[in-house]
Amino acid sequence: MVVLVPTADPVVGRWRERHDPHAAAGVPAHVTVLYPWIPAGQLTDDDERALGTIAAGHDRFTLDFTGFGEFDRTLWLAPTPADPVLALTRSVVARWPRYPPYGGRYDGDHPHLTIADGADPALFPRITADLGPHLPLRAEVTALTLVEQRTDGRWRARRTFPLRGTEAG
Repeated sequence: MVVLVPTADPVVGRWRERHDPHAAAGVPAHVTVLYPWIPAGQLTDDDERALGTIAAGHDRFTLDFTGFGEFDRTLWLAPTPADPVLALTRSVVARWPRYPPYGGRYDGDHPHLTIADGADPALFPRITADLGPHLPLRAEVTALTLVEQRTDGRWRARRTFPLRGTEAG
């Protein structure tokens, strides 16, 4: 599950398409709230209702992306403040403790918007030089979005859950 950042797509989209396999598979610019989660075939209506209740318990918020971070072969934008994303993550994990962030491989305490994943780090200075003048990026986050991978490997939004202060639409 993610919070979408559509304002970032026009800026980072061309880099993501070439250097982030998830973008090439149809995932728009986003900040991950929790991954992996319940496999689509095992997801119940009760799970979706509970996710809607969690989302409705969190206020809509604004994220600013002002700088870059990198880890290994991943380049990302860091959202400020990170607390609203972390609060969503904690709420979801509290409800489904069998699904820790990133399967327990990472702590999930560093929300980010991936620009390049598995890329040659030698590219990162070129990418940051290109994108830097477009920062800061601002995103109004109004919903939690559940995405799922289809059998053809592409990703799609399964359902959107409005945050508090957002009209359901």
